[in-house]
Amino acid sequence: MPIDATQPYNDSNIFARILRGELPAKTVYEDEFALAFHDINPQAPLHILVIPKGAYVSWDDFSARASDAEIAGFVRAVGQVARDHGLVAPGYRLLANIGVDGHQEIPHLHAHIFAGHPLGPMLAR
Repeated sequence: MPIDATQPYNDSNIFARILRGELPAKTVYEDEFALAFHDINPQAPLHILVIPKGAYVSWDDFSARASDAEIAGFVRAVGQVARDHGLVAPGYRLLANIGVDGHQEIPHLHAHIFAGHPLGPMLAR
């Protein structure tokens, strides 16, 4: 069910639990600012989630409250994951769902990296 991204951070969300080591994840990248792991319900042949290690609900929350180092570290982590997986030349899709209309389901900022085959155009309604 989509969440209201204007609500306070809920530290019982699945990504907070993964960050605390309470739930397993198939990690592909980790540094002081971000964690990247395979999505458990992949929507493409390669579907990786990248999350900041800080408690941020959405892109808006992150861009308003995160330090410059956290913002740079998260953005660099996304790029590093793409390079590590050889995605730059063939291309990939980067997506962050925010709030109810964006169909955000987890109240922790996360970016999806989709790749592994041609993804087709984004369609607007």
